[in-house]
Formats: sequence, C-alpha cells, structure tokens
Amino acid sequence: MKRSSSKSKECTLNAEDGYVRMFLRGRPVTMHIPDQQRDSYSLDQKVALPDHKLKLQWVYGYRGRDCRSNLYLLPTGEIVYFNASVVVLYNTEEQQQRHYLGHNDDVKCLSVHPDMVTIATGQVAGNSKDGKLLAPHVRVWDSVSLNTLHVLGMGVFDRAVTCVAFSKSNGGTFLCAVDDANDHILSVWNWQKEKQVADVKCSNDSVLAAVFHPMDANLIVTCGKSHLNFWTMEGNTLSKRQGLFEKHEKPKYVLCVAFAENGDAITGDSSGNIYVWAKGGNRITHQVSGAHEGGIFSVCVLKDGTMVSGGGKDRKVVLWNHDYRKQAEMEVGESFGPVRALAEGKTGELFVGTTKNAIIRAAFPETMTPIVQGHTDELWGLDVHPSMEQFVTCSQDRQVHLWDTNSHQPLWSKTIEDPGRSAGFHPSGSVLAVGTMTGRWLVLDTDTRDLVSMHTDGNEIISNVKYSPDGNFLAVASHDNFVYIYAVTENGRKYSRVGKCSGHSSFVTHLDWSSDSQFLVTNSGDYEILFWEASTGKHVTNMDSVRNLEWSTYTCTLSFSTFGIWPDGADGTDINAVCRSHDGSLLASADDFGKVHLFSFPCSQPRAPSHEYGGHSSHVTNVAFLHDDSHMISTGGKDTSILQWVVA
Repeated sequence: MKRSSSKSKECTLNAEDGYVRMFLRGRPVTMHIPDQQRDSYSLDQKVALPDHKLKLQWVYGYRGRDCRSNLYLLPTGEIVYFNASVVVLYNTEEQQQRHYLGHNDDVKCLSVHPDMVTIATGQVAGNSKDGKLLAPHVRVWDSVSLNTLHVLGMGVFDRAVTCVAFSKSNGGTFLCAVDDANDHILSVWNWQKEKQVADVKCSNDSVLAAVFHPMDANLIVTCGKSHLNFWTMEGNTLSKRQGLFEKHEKPKYVLCVAFAENGDAITGDSSGNIYVWAKGGNRITHQVSGAHEGGIFSVCVLKDGTMVSGGGKDRKVVLWNHDYRKQAEMEVGESFGPVRALAEGKTGELFVGTTKNAIIRAAFPETMTPIVQGHTDELWGLDVHPSMEQFVTCSQDRQVHLWDTNSHQPLWSKTIEDPGRSAGFHPSGSVLAVGTMTGRWLVLDTDTRDLVSMHTDGNEIISNVKYSPDGNFLAVASHDNFVYIYAVTENGRKYSRVGKCSGHSSFVTHLDWSSDSQFLVTNSGDYEILFWEASTGKHVTNMDSVRNLEWSTYTCTLSFSTFGIWPDGADGTDINAVCRSHDGSLLASADDFGKVHLFSFPCSQPRAPSHEYGGHSSHVTNVAFLHDDSHMISTGGKDTSILQWVVA
C-alpha cells in the first residue's frame, strides 16, 4: 500500500490519486474526491449528528387490503386505525393526527377496551438489521398519553398476531388473541398481569375474527374459513361448540361476527348471507339470505340497536332495522373498492374502511366523503413539486396521486395502463414524467392530469425519470442497463431522443444531473458509478473532468458525498434511496429495515452517525424533501404507506 494511503474498516483512502475506495459485498467502489477537499480529507474525521430532527406529522393510507375490524371512533373524536407499523389517531374535525409508534413491524389487528381509552394492537414477526427475528406480540397502550402499558406474548406467538379482542362484561379484564401458527392458537390473557390464562388450537384454516361475548366474559366466538366456533372458558381450559348450519347453506368463509343488543350473535359470510345465532346457542334462529351480492366483510350494531352491513363484491353499505329488514343502502365508489370495516361515528354518521385502503365518512341516504386514501400495491415512485407544497407518488397499483401536503388529500388521481415505478417533475412544475414496470414512460399535465406524451424504451423497469435542472433534457434510466436521454422542448410537451448511455453491466438504480445540466452520474445494481455527457450520452472516463462538478441533486446512494450512509457490512441492496435537502445541510436515507435515517451533509465519512426513525415496515423505498425543506416524505414498498415528517 502506498504511504499516502490510510485504511479504515473496509474503506481506503488514496490521497495521491484523490479517491476513497469502499467495499460492498467484496466489490470495490471508487469515489473521487473534489480538488478543494483533497488535501484536508481524512477517513478518521469525526462527523456531527445533524442539527435537525424529524417528527412524524401525517400517515397517508390505511391497511384495509388484508386486515379487518380495524377502525373505531374514540370519545376524543379521533378515529383509530393502522398502516404499516403506525397506529393512527385521526381527529377528522381538527384535521390532526397523533401516532402510536411502539410497534417495530406491520400492525395486523386492533381492539378498543370497554373503557374506550385502552387499546391493544398486535403485530407480525419482523426482522432487525442484524438478521434477528423480532417476535410477534401484543401491545396494550393508553390512547390519551400514548404510553405503552403492557407487552404480551413475546416468544409465545408464532408468525403474527392476527386477531385481538378485550372482554366486554367483566370490566375488560381479559384479552384474547389468535396467532398465525399452523394451528392458529387462540389464547386468553389477564393483560394487566401479563399472564396467559388459557390457550387452545383454534383451527387449521384461517381465523378471521375472535371476539368475547358482550354479556359473558367466559364465551369467545371465532370465525373464519369454513367454521364458526363458540368457546367456553372454564379455569384454564377452552372447550368448543361448533356453529351448526343444519339445513342452511354452509359458507366457505364466515367473515365477521357482531352481537345484537339482546346477546344474539350475528355473522356475515362469503355467500352474502347474514345468520343470527340465539344467545348461548350454536344454532341459526334467523337468516337474511342474499343480504349482499358476494361476501359480507363487516357487520356493525349501532347504539340504537339497528345494524349496518358492508359488502365486498357489491360495495354496498346496508342499514337494517331491529327485525333485520332493509331500511336503506349506499354504494361505495368503485375506485375505493369493497367495504372492509364499519364503525359508528357521531349520530347518523359512519366510517367505512375499504379494501383499497381508503376510509370514507358516510351518512345515509348518500353522503360519501373520502377522508383517507392510499396506494394498494408496492410503492416506489415519489417526487416533490419544484415550488409548491405538493408531491407525486406512483405505485404498482397503476395509480398516480398528486398530493397536497396541507390538506393531506390527493389533488387528483389517475389510473395508468402499467404498474408505476418512478416519477419526476419538470422544473416548471407544469408536467411530470412517470416511469413504469414495462419500459413505457408517460408525461402528464400537472393541472389537468391529461396525457401529454408517451414513449417506450426497452421492456424493463424504468427505475428513474429525471429532468435536467434547465428543463431541456429528460434522463430515463432502465433495468435494461441503459439510460435514454431526450431533448425536451415546448416547456415539457415535446420529446426527441438524443442519446443512449451504454456502459453499465447491470440495471441502473439511481441518477443525478449536474447543476449546469451538462453531465449525468449513475449508479447500477453491481455498484458502478459512471459519468455521462448529457447532450450525447457519451461515457466520460476522465475523472478530472467530473470530480469537481456541482450536482443539482444527490440521490445516488454511491458517491463521495453520500457514502457515509452505508452501515457496517452492508449489502448494496440495504439502502434503497437517499436525498439531500435543498439547502444542502441534510441527507435522508431509506433502508430495507423499515427505517429512515437523517445525516449531516456532506456525508463523506465511513459509517456517519444518524438519527433513526421507524414507522414503515420492511422496505422504505424512497425519500424526498419538500421544495422549502420544511417537510420530508418517505414511501414504504410493500406497506404501501406514505409518511410525512416535519423537519424541526
């Protein structure tokens, strides 16, 4: 090794030639130091934590696609529900959210105690950075202070806790839970003592609900695939009576269960039938056949004893009187999807959660106002408006949403033909480009959402679409290893291809433009950093011509100014995105462990210190600062959530 080199764990500095080399999975990554830092740079310099912090302000979306009975109104006027690993308390009148952040991975179920203050939520098994399994468990917490009161079942539950419910009649002393083990174990807990009272194998098939009888603390009803079971608890044993369908049609799934004022159990099933089971019995005493076309995902008994049911296929919300006669119905719009959960709101009001991850405020005869909307499939595409408090997201659900960060609602949504993957605003803000999973990319008018232009480059994922700072070029980065460069005229309305950057030996992951719009830098799946002449697409190999360039954005995860984000022993796929604040002082990163990190910029020391923030589950796919750096937006991949953070 030359005398002018110094080595820090996995990083080497070659002062003579002016570069730092780091290793990802044994592959060397070489990053060239700008001339003005060459003499003073050392690998051992200490870096300060950033002066700023992030505070979670808003969670966009709701988990309705695969979870049930997860929407309730609290006496505080807040509705409570969850998305990713955050439980949201949303005051719809005051347009404010509070967040319970005790969980470290996807929340799957929720129950409100009879005191209407204490809440229990159950989560899935997670993975920590060092590959350890995080155990599924139930957290019991106070919805006023947001303090965690009890943690139940660490090391007891398998895979995930999918159902949780407090007992109703004995002051809510008991809590029952069902996990996702092969036998779907039903367990009962004295939650204040954190002690398990009883457990039993519930069913080999999926269990969709488990609830205590409102008048009998020793009776639990569970339902799911081809079963309805009534469990009686005596001491520490649970004994089962099956619901008998006798001459009635036996459904494939019993989807939900609720209780009438008199203690009768009411079930909704996959055949669209409502069955009433007399209190204490296991036989059907009344039926409403064909109450809905397709499944009934939710049944809710209102304070006045009437009942509301929510349909899957027919997307209907139906009001029934005390004799189970239909009184009124409303239909949820197709774009919001089937009904998943129903909750009684203030007098005459309902909250409807849907399988397309929306929450609607409803009132008969026909008032339907969406108050929460979100994506329904893996989410990667994000960009912020160049001058307004807006951002765009696009996902594999083929939806493009333009969001307002103040109202937290979409200004518009558009369905496109292909699953979306990337998005970028033109510097004028008048159009935006959207890259898809199929090689197609399109340009939309940001005011009218009209299609301005459509092109196809290759047939692989378009991982990135980025306009040059002067607005005269668009770079389209593909998983086919190429970057296509277009000349842009007429303020983003006309496109002609002028170059193709050819030289990567793996798919292109990230790209940035130089401030003067003359050069591009790209990263690829095999950790290469390549430089290009914008007007021709020519590969630049002379490092001295690019090492001092100012970059307009810093979104490349591999560069001299950003390499400090990489943790020890990282795999090159562990960090999905990075973004510098517009004032140049902060750098945010999105990792594969559900975390957003905030660093000081530049971030040119190995393993720089950072503030770490949870809220997403599994992969965080993208991060971006609003134009004025007041807020930061992060997107979750499979959790489909969008989180808005205040930069304080």
